Amino acid sequence: MPMTVERRLGKLIHEIKEIKKELILDKSNKIISAQNKINSWDSLAKKISCKWDKISAVDEIIQQREKM
Repeated sequence: MPMTVERRLGKLIHEIKEIKKELILDKSNKIISAQNKINSWDSLAKKISCKWDKISAVDEIIQQREKM
């Protein structure tokens, strides 16, 4: 028995909703991954800042150039 137009339309709508859910899930996974990378960089920056010898970056560069 062939599907009626209403049933086909209902099936298409259901498939579109499923695709939309998958797209949203994929996007949220990408956002979580990006946020994890940002957090890792922030953590590394904090570790480096703690070890910094209280001289400014500009002064550090000037000192390095003077040594050359």
